[in-house]
Amino acid sequence: MLRTIRFVRQGVHTPRLGFVDGDNVYDITSLVDSWSDPMPLWNALAALCVPLEQGFESLRRGLVESYSQIQRDGRLLTPVAAPEVWAAGVTYERSREARNAETKVKDSVYDRVYGAERPELFFKATERRLVCPGESLRLRSDSRWMVPEPELGVVLSKSGDLVGFTVGNDLSSRDIEGENPLYLPQAKVFAGSCSIGPAVLWNTHDVDPASWSISLTIHRDGETAFFGEVPFSQLRRSIDELVSYLMRDNEILDGTVLLTGTGIVPPDDFTLSPGDVVEISVPQIGVLSNPIELSVP
Repeated sequence: MLRTIRFVRQGVHTPRLGFVDGDNVYDITSLVDSWSDPMPLWNALAALCVPLEQGFESLRRGLVESYSQIQRDGRLLTPVAAPEVWAAGVTYERSREARNAETKVKDSVYDRVYGAERPELFFKATERRLVCPGESLRLRSDSRWMVPEPELGVVLSKSGDLVGFTVGNDLSSRDIEGENPLYLPQAKVFAGSCSIGPAVLWNTHDVDPASWSISLTIHRDGETAFFGEVPFSQLRRSIDELVSYLMRDNEILDGTVLLTGTGIVPPDDFTLSPGDVVEISVPQIGVLSNPIELSVP
């Protein structure tokens, strides 16, 4: 398992690129040109026909702080400088059930898109709008029903190659989308609505996300307010299918992230509150943790 993070050290604002091996972090910043987007390293290895895992073996040098120390004393950045983040919707049965429960539209578009040939895809965020791991996601000031959506994210090259995997939080307003599906952009795209991280797990021959699972834990006042878990084997559409539709008549850039949908939705009487802490875990990648605060209108 080959993971990289982007981080800054305590008191220093220059971003660094780290190769994570257990709790050890190897600073590989000087070894990678244009490192803030890890595509150049991947492209170079591919052009040389060097297996990705073999290329990373040479990076075990320049040991810096431990991963836990960086989390404690430094600051994690988004693991890839994603120029754009896109997302897929209604790709799990649980998501279809939740959308049907919240919508006021009786002839449900969610049933139809779940079984349709074409998936639901929508724009979520730009690099500037992304929230770093450990930093606050923000609730919409005009929503009364908000939930996190834990998702597997795939990191893509501009040609659509699947470079790696990360964890995403697609913070969403259920009441705004439920009022009218045409309000989807307002329910999904607002300040502080998306976080990815903490790492990129590079796509090597031994990586099989279909055998993984994702979990969501929401902490409130020192207790667990909600916990849910789902295997990625329940994802109705393949990752290749989602990427294929994203690429149709749509030019993307190196480092684009596509979130693949959620299969975990808290019960209908649950909404996030300021002070909550949301943790999304994919053990092979890491734990994406974000506190919750209220936006100021």
